[in-house]
Amino acid sequence: MNHKYKRLQSLIDDENVKASDIDESLVTGYKGFYNRVVKRVIDIILALTITIIVSPILIITSLAIFIEDGTPILYRAQRGGFHGKTFRICKFRSMIKNADKVGGGTTALNDNRITKVGNIIRKTKIDEFSNLFNILTGEMSFIGPRPELLQYTSQYKGTEKLILEVRPGITDYSSIEFINLDEIVGSGNADEIYEEHVLPRKNKLRVKYAATVSFGTDMKLFFLTGFKVFQKAFDFMFRGKHK
Repeated sequence: MNHKYKRLQSLIDDENVKASDIDESLVTGYKGFYNRVVKRVIDIILALTITIIVSPILIITSLAIFIEDGTPILYRAQRGGFHGKTFRICKFRSMIKNADKVGGGTTALNDNRITKVGNIIRKTKIDEFSNLFNILTGEMSFIGPRPELLQYTSQYKGTEKLILEVRPGITDYSSIEFINLDEIVGSGNADEIYEEHVLPRKNKLRVKYAATVSFGTDMKLFFLTGFKVFQKAFDFMFRGKHK
């Protein structure tokens, strides 16, 4: 482990250091050829392949959502994207219609806006499969910081702005650490808890990704995510039945 990475990690772990205050000279990974060219080529090939493989799941999920709660099938919300450009994220709708008008932007524990089908696709992460369309259009990547609400990305300052120098993705360091986000924020004021306790940590981990993005980093995050998702799905399908 080189000195530069050790210094970066020490700042990430220091609770008194904000993401915006991390030394920008430590965050250079996003400038590399892999992030600028190779990563996009891999995304296109993988997205096309996986879309074909999971197409039956996409169809079944669409039908299940429609049967339970009608249209729309997809949830399209604005997010802050690559180079600060706004885009609409594409996710299978897991909540009641107009859920954002009923509650906040953060999902609480046992959130009553979640539908029956929505509960299943959220626990198994099937709701993320529709992100494949965002990847194909170049708005997202498989690995990268989860796209955040505009109300947050518009306030990025200092080193936080470098988060937007990599394409937002389905998973990264912060997604893995907060894979059970609803349990972390609890059933209280989810938005307030998220903004005060979760978002600062997430942004530090997002800066870490921008600093270390490489093929090796992406492979590590890919397999870590696969393990975590499998574990979460297993707990829901088997252990959850006995609760």
